[in-house]
Amino acid sequence: MSETPPTIPSQDEVSDRVRKEVQRAYQRRIKGLDFLLAERVHVGAMEKEVVYRDGTAMLYRYLPVEDEIYRIPLMIVTPPSNKGYIFDLASGQSFVEFMLQRGYDVYILDWNSPRKDEASLDIADYVDRFIAGSIAKICEITGEEEVTLGGYCMGGVLALIYAALNAPGPVKNFVSFATPVDFTHMHLFQAWANKDHFDVDELVEELGLIPPELMLGAFDLARPANRTAGQINLWTNMWSEDFVKSYRMFDRWAAETLPVPGAYFRTQIKELMWKNALPAGELQIGGRTVDLGRITAPILNIVAMHDHIVSHEATQPLMTQTGSNDRKEIVSKGGHVSLVAGPAALRRLWPLIDDWLAERST
Repeated sequence: MSETPPTIPSQDEVSDRVRKEVQRAYQRRIKGLDFLLAERVHVGAMEKEVVYRDGTAMLYRYLPVEDEIYRIPLMIVTPPSNKGYIFDLASGQSFVEFMLQRGYDVYILDWNSPRKDEASLDIADYVDRFIAGSIAKICEITGEEEVTLGGYCMGGVLALIYAALNAPGPVKNFVSFATPVDFTHMHLFQAWANKDHFDVDELVEELGLIPPELMLGAFDLARPANRTAGQINLWTNMWSEDFVKSYRMFDRWAAETLPVPGAYFRTQIKELMWKNALPAGELQIGGRTVDLGRITAPILNIVAMHDHIVSHEATQPLMTQTGSNDRKEIVSKGGHVSLVAGPAALRRLWPLIDDWLAERST
């Protein structure tokens, strides 16, 4: 059987391709210079106001854009090591914008860098002080007694601990974005924080506040070539204004990783990482045991298919150990960050969140 001969492009097609490549090469040079000289990229699409502040915590309320909003407000807890604007990068890449346009009353619990005298802040402070205080403020503002509580990564862990300790309490729905629960499946961080060589007590005593470079180094270990590959990809797409703008926003967010209090970090390593105390039912917060089985609120567990930080397996106690009879899991294409930011999530994932939450927010 004879093979089909390859199609030979016409002279016009070849000329067109050459023109495009020359134009892109030209744009790369111009845009590359612009990139190096440009001021810090602006982030944030939606208007917001600070409605509660306590120590390192800042609760933002995003101003509604619809005349009618759902009765149950939505509050999202971001990781203490990261800024919350990842949920509101820019128009068309903003989860906050998407939810506001669908009638939700949206609040983000964000963080400032802790001061040196806040190095003693522990998980109990984040749960019983910052999250509890934020929810109380939302209930005061709205006149409602319930909220939908969500959390991203370690913010999700803190929100989950709050929900378990306060069940049935004010949490009407629980939404989890890439939230680790079973830390035995956090393989990279298990190796990075191996107790045989990782002296967390000495680290905390010496530093007080744990610098962001320490955590960023762990992420780089997960994908050693990721930074180089990202820079190559940037240069390849330097001609595209949309790509460069998006890259710069994500790059700014990553660069603004925050230090975390030493006490919080020590509990995270010893109790969550080494003892795996959360799914084991052995985590003690303020003298109380965190029992996931007490959570009976509806649960939406959102997992990234290609998440190299939080594996699917690490999230599974949300689906197997909680007491809820209304549990749904969405495994979405993409990685750890693309769940909460970017145009792909807007098309594929966020409408599914809206569908699930809408009938549970009235």
